[in-house]
This record gives sequence, structure tokens and C-alpha cells, in this order.
Amino acid sequence: MQRTELARLIDHTLLKPESTSVDVAALAAEAGELGVYAICVSPSQLPVDAPSGVHVATVVGFPSGAVKPEVKATEAARAVADGADEVDMVIDLALVKEGRFDELTREIAVVRAAVPAPGVLKVIIESAALDDEEVVAACRCAEDAGADFVKTSTGFHPAGGASVEAVRVMHETVGGRLGIKASGGIRSLEAAEAMVAAGATRLGLSASTAILDEAGLF
Repeated sequence: MQRTELARLIDHTLLKPESTSVDVAALAAEAGELGVYAICVSPSQLPVDAPSGVHVATVVGFPSGAVKPEVKATEAARAVADGADEVDMVIDLALVKEGRFDELTREIAVVRAAVPAPGVLKVIIESAALDDEEVVAACRCAEDAGADFVKTSTGFHPAGGASVEAVRVMHETVGGRLGIKASGGIRSLEAAEAMVAAGATRLGLSASTAILDEAGLF
């Protein structure tokens, strides 16, 4: 994959709790130099002065997802008002584990309503904490609720981050209808390309510079 092609799949990410406004400004400047699609920052850091052509993404219900739907929706609405083009929400994993899929669909739909088009809603299912059947069910709920993307991971769960197998299952379930964002623990060009080959249409990376340097000049 050419460097420029790969760059346009990347959400250049900085979600460490200790990140400062200076760190975020540096991230935004770096994003412009790298030619990535978006930056992804914590909602407290919004608004961000992003370079031309670089979108702004943020997270809600992050990182546990164990927040009431209405709280997530309020957080999402504020993020949009503060200039976020895209919102990555974390689902309540208990709803998946308990098979409460109607409630999960409603939760996602409530946040979807707070992020109207052309805003983009990505649904973080924390795939490493789920089995394949649960991944499929969570993806179907996201699609039924009108989400734009499903996303593997927060990168903060002890179970781990993105895996090629999870991306493959997600692609088989909603690929071609929803975007698929692989995020969490992707630190090499080989890993990034494997995620894309499995069906990822977006990559959440904090190691963007190193990976794009691996990809070469063009």
C-alpha cells in the first residue's frame, strides 16, 4: 500500500488522560504534515484548530462504556457543538454480555440522534472482550441503530486491542454497509496492512508517524 493511500485511512490519535493542549496542537500540526484523514482527541480538548483537510474525531463514554445512554448523548452533542466531525462511542459491554441487544440498539440510536449527518458515528465494541458471536451481535445492533462505523477497541481494555480475526468477523457481518475501524495496539506497517486486508476501512493509530515512515515516501 502506498504511503499516501495508507495515510488517508488514519485517525491520528492522542487519548492519554495526561495529554495537554500543547500536545494536541502538536498532534494537529503533525496530522497536516502526514496527510492523515483525521485526528482523534479527548472531548475536553475540543475545539481543535485542525489543518485544512483533516477531520476532527473524539470519543464518548470513554473508555469503559459504562455510562447511561442519555449521558453519552449529551457528551456527543456537546462534542459536535465543539467542532467534532466524528464521534467514537463506547458501548455498554454489559448489554452484550447479558444479551440485551434491544437495549444496546436503543443506546446507539440515542447517540446517533445526537450526531446527525453529516456527522459520523463510530461504535466501539471492544472486540477483544467479546467472542465472535457477541462481535456479530454488537455489529448488527450498530447497523440497526444507524451507525456509520463499527470499531474494534478503545486501546485501554486489559483484554487487548484490535485483532485481524475480529476485523474479519466485523467485515463479514457489516462490510460494504458500515465502515470498519481497527484501533488498539497497531504499531507496525505489517499490522496496519493486515487489518486493511481483513476489511478495515479506517485505522486508529498513535504510531502514525513510525508506520508511515515504514511505508516510504509515496
